[in-house]
Amino acid sequence: MATKSKQTHFRRADTAPPLPTDTVGFILYCLKRFRRLIFLMLLLETGQAAGGILVPYAIKALMDNVYSQVGAEFSWEAFKQPLLLLVGLNVAEILFSRSSGAVLIIIGPRIRQRTSRLLYAYLQQHAPRYFANHFAGSLAHRISETAQSVNHTAWSVLFDFWPISVTFTVSVILLLNVHTGLGGFVAGWVFLYVATSYWLATRCQPYAQNYAATRSLVNGKIVDAVTNMLNAKLFARLAHEREYLDGFLETEVREGQRTFWYMERVRWFQFTAAALLKIGTIAYALMLWRQAEIGVGDFAMSTGLALLIIGDARNLTRRFLEFFEYVGNVANGIDTIVKPHEIVDVSHAKPLQVTQGRIEFRDVCFAYEPGRPVFENLNVVIEPGQRVGLVGFSGSGKSTFVSLILRNFEPQSGCILIDGQDVCQMTQDSLHQQVSLIPQDPSLFHRSLQENIAYGRPWANDEQIREAARLAHADAFIDAMPDGYDSLVGERGVKLSGGQRQRIAIARVMLKDAPILILDEATSSLDSVTEKTIQENLDRVMGRKTVIAIAHRLSTIAHLDRILVFDQGRIVEDGSHEALLAQKGFYHRLWAMQAGGFLPEEQEWRPSDEE
Repeated sequence: MATKSKQTHFRRADTAPPLPTDTVGFILYCLKRFRRLIFLMLLLETGQAAGGILVPYAIKALMDNVYSQVGAEFSWEAFKQPLLLLVGLNVAEILFSRSSGAVLIIIGPRIRQRTSRLLYAYLQQHAPRYFANHFAGSLAHRISETAQSVNHTAWSVLFDFWPISVTFTVSVILLLNVHTGLGGFVAGWVFLYVATSYWLATRCQPYAQNYAATRSLVNGKIVDAVTNMLNAKLFARLAHEREYLDGFLETEVREGQRTFWYMERVRWFQFTAAALLKIGTIAYALMLWRQAEIGVGDFAMSTGLALLIIGDARNLTRRFLEFFEYVGNVANGIDTIVKPHEIVDVSHAKPLQVTQGRIEFRDVCFAYEPGRPVFENLNVVIEPGQRVGLVGFSGSGKSTFVSLILRNFEPQSGCILIDGQDVCQMTQDSLHQQVSLIPQDPSLFHRSLQENIAYGRPWANDEQIREAARLAHADAFIDAMPDGYDSLVGERGVKLSGGQRQRIAIARVMLKDAPILILDEATSSLDSVTEKTIQENLDRVMGRKTVIAIAHRLSTIAHLDRILVFDQGRIVEDGSHEALLAQKGFYHRLWAMQAGGFLPEEQEWRPSDEE
C-alpha cells in the first residue's frame, strides 16, 4: 500500500519517459527494447559455457580409449568419435562466443544510447529550482555513469554470473554421473564458495564505497586547486596548497590500504578454497580409482573439471564487488535524476494564445519556503503594449515576479493570466514561445554564432540573422572573427566578452520576436554609447510588445510608460518616472540615492520613515 501511495503522488511530466524509481525496474526498462537479442546472447553464452566445460568429458573418452588400447594393436577408429567430439566442442565454443560478441557490438552502444536518451529526456522536464541545486557537470556525469553502469550490470549477468552458473551446473551433473559422492563433494564446495564469496563481497562493499568517495573528494580538491592556481600564485600560497592537498591524498592512501588489505584477506580465502578443491577432488578421485569405482577417464575428467571450476570461481568475489558497484551507480543516478517533477503541465493543457499581451496577477500568494512568503495576495495588471520597469532593492520580489510569469515557479494560490488565460493551465512550451527573456548574464551554447542567434527561430534565413545582429550591434565583432557567423563561442560563450555575449543574447531575442519581452538589466555589460544605440533599436523592436524590464540602473527605465516599485514583496508605488518623482516617495529616494547610476544592495530606510 505504501508503494502504491508513493507512486500515486509521484509527479511526472507527460512528455517525460515513465522511468521506474526502483533499480531493477529501471534496468529492465532500459533493456526491454532489446530483450530478444539479450535472450539470444543468453542462449549463445549457454552454448559457449557448456562447450568449454564439456571438453574434460571428451578428454575422459580419449583417456578411456587410451587405457583400453594398452597391450592391444593401435586403432585410429577407436579415437575417431572422442576426437570429433573434442574438435566439435572447441569449434562450438568459438562460434558461440564470437556470435555473442557480435550481438554485443550491435546492442551494447544502443543500450547505452537509450539509457542516456531516457535520462536526458526526463532531466529536461525538471524545474529551474532543480538545476539551481545541482551542478551541470555533475548531472552530465551522472547520466553518463548511469548509462554505462546499466550496460555493465547486464554484461555482469550475461558474461560472468550466467556462464559460471552453467559451468558449475554442468560440472556437478557430470561428476554425479561419475560418482555420487564425488559430485556431492564438488556441489557442496560450489555452494559454500558462492555463498561465502557473496557474503565477503557485501562486507567489502562499504570499504570500496568509502574508497570511491574519497577518490572523488580528492579529485574535486585537485580540480578546485587547479582552477584557482592563479589565486595561489598571486597570494604566494603554492606551498600551502601542496600541504593542503597532501592531507587529502594521505586520507586516500589510508582508505585504499584498508580496502586492499580486506581484498587481500578475500584472496587468502579464494586461494585456500581453490587448493582444497584441487587437493580434495584429486585425492577423492584417486581413492575411488584405487577402489575401482571410477575409471582412468573419470579420474582425468574430475581433475580437469576441478581446474576449470577453480578458474571461473577464483574472481567471483571481485565480480560480485563490481556488480554491486554498477548497481549502486544506477541507484545513485535514479536517486539524483528520477525525482518528481516540480512543475508539470496539467492534463489536457492547451497552447497559450497571445493576441494582445495583457498580464494580470490576481491574488497571487507565493513563497519559496513555507512560512516565508514573498507575495501575499498580489494584484497588478499590465496592459497590452505597456512598457513597464521593475525597481527595488535586492530581495524585494522583482525577479520572483518575472519567474512566476515564466512559470519557473508556481504560486501557492491565486493565478497569473495572459490575455485572460491562466498560465498554469497552458503548456509550458507555448508559454515560452510567446515570451522572450534577455538575462543579465546570458549563457550561450558551444555552437556557432549563427546557431545561437537563430536558436529561437531556427528557420530564419541568413539575412534575418544578420539584421538581428546589426540591431544588437554584434555585426562588427562577428565580421572581425576569422570564421564570422560560423565561429564557435566556447562553453557558455567563454570565448566572448560579457558585452559580446549580451549582444548575441539581444540579437537572439530580437530575431525570436515574441509578443512579450522581459529584460533583466539587458545592457548592463555594455559601454554607454553602445547601450544608448542598442536601447534605441530595442525601443523600435518593442513596437507594441508588452515589455517588462528589471533595472538596477534607474536611468535605463526612466523612459518607460510605467514603473512598479517593489519593497518586501509589495508594490509600494506605481506610475511613470515623472509622476513618481513628483510624489517625493520611495522611488524619489531611490533616484536620489543612486551611487554611480546603480542602486545600493540594501536600503537603510523604510518608506514610512520621516524625512
